[in-house]
This record gives sequence, structure tokens and C-alpha cells, in this order.
Amino acid sequence: MAGPRKSAIRGTIPKGASGKPSPTPPRAPELVADPTRPRRVIHHGLERRAALHRLRHGGALDSDLCDADQYLLKAAKFHGESATSPCPACADPGLVTVTYVYGDDLGPYAGRIRATDELPAMSRQFGEFSVYVVEVCQRCHWNFLITTYVLGDGVPRPAPRAPRDLLE
Repeated sequence: MAGPRKSAIRGTIPKGASGKPSPTPPRAPELVADPTRPRRVIHHGLERRAALHRLRHGGALDSDLCDADQYLLKAAKFHGESATSPCPACADPGLVTVTYVYGDDLGPYAGRIRATDELPAMSRQFGEFSVYVVEVCQRCHWNFLITTYVLGDGVPRPAPRAPRDLLE
């Protein structure tokens, strides 16, 4: 009886197995009454409040919490939407929110910035995707994840193909 074959890299491959991971099974449709209504909402307000307490009472340095990446700052400059309150770290009135979308149903469009008024149309077009809302201050570089939630009509669809003119 022949033993298991050795893989070219490491480990073993059972006889008859290709060594490729099995594809993930398609998810079952989810019953969604209103695809534009956020579900599985997570507010990060308590974490934000604790971070601000550490910042104001010496438990954290400005460089620990006010460390926005240059790409996030550029996204905030060109795609940010005005926030309703000033920056919690420096009190600058120029605080903005940036909204990112992620999900397998989005295909090549996952990880992109979207305006909040685009989300209702997207929620009818895609089965399920996650939305991340980040607040950013361009003056002091404060940034914090405010809210995450899921939108979509619950019907799984194949991801759209990348257009030929899409630059990576």
C-alpha cells in the first residue's frame, strides 16, 4: 500500500486529492425587509470615548491617536463629508467622515470610498456588503472608526467582473 505523497512545498497530499482548497459554498439568501436599512450595526462610541479620555488625561500620546495615514488624509480631503461636530481632539470644525464599502459581492469595487447618498442604490444592487464610517481631522490627523454596519438585499450574486479600464 502506497503512503501519502509528499507535497512539493511541505506537508502531505492525500492520494487522489488535488491539494487545492475547496471553494467556499455559496451563502444562503437572507430575508431582508428593507435593504437600505442598516443591520448588524456596531457603534464604536465607547472605544472612542475611552481613547479621548486617554488622550486628555495623559494615558496616550498625540502620536498614538492622531496618526492618520496619508491616503486617509487625502481621501478625507477629496471625498470626506462634513461631520456634525468639531474634532474631538483639537476642536477644529473641519472634521469629516469617510465611508468605505467592503464585501465579496462588490468584486473589484470592494474597499472603495462611497458617498452616503450612493449607499441606498448600492444596497438594492448587491446582496450584502459592509460599510465602515471613519471620522478624520486633517488639522491634527485624528481618525477613528465610528460605525460599521451591513447593507444589501440579502440575495447572493456573483461579483461583477473588473472592467478592462480599471487600474489597480
